[in-house]
Amino acid sequence: MKIVKYIKNEIRLIKEKDPAVNSVLEVFLYPSFKVKIYYKIAHYLYLKKHYFLARLISEKAKRKTGIEIHPGAVIGKNLFIDHGFGVVIGETTIIGDNVTMYHGVTLGATGKDKGKRHPTVKDNVTIGAGAKILGNVTIGENSKVGAGAIVIDDVMKNTTVIGQKAMPINSGDIYDLKKIKELIRFL
Repeated sequence: MKIVKYIKNEIRLIKEKDPAVNSVLEVFLYPSFKVKIYYKIAHYLYLKKHYFLARLISEKAKRKTGIEIHPGAVIGKNLFIDHGFGVVIGETTIIGDNVTMYHGVTLGATGKDKGKRHPTVKDNVTIGAGAKILGNVTIGENSKVGAGAIVIDDVMKNTTVIGQKAMPINSGDIYDLKKIKELIRFL
């Protein structure tokens, strides 16, 4: 019975958030709807330490939807992924309630660190298309991350952030090896 309630809530959420939905049946075509059903099953198996089955299901979901959610990620209520193709949510990511994200968003790590290595996104956050939030950073409540932004530092609550954290790698014809190494670290 819980799954029926969950599905009804997902249908309501998508109809509420996307004005392009004209019927309930359309919701069943939405990649974000499908991937969240797969995620629920994979996450349950992951918590029961059935890691292979959990990953098998999440990999199938990725192939079917273009959205990759690691089964270890913790996702709150009412996550809305609009035009989700290319979304990546890493293993130690924590997402609060009422979060909206658009296509191409990455909630990823910056390397092969152990422990908590992915972002924490608090309640009521909106993340624009193509934004990359990397590392063990926190995006505070009611914040907005602009399209294409690269976030590698914490964002305080009620804050909007935009832009890319790019840096020059050369001065004229002389390349700065330290800056090149810093740039490579992000790749």
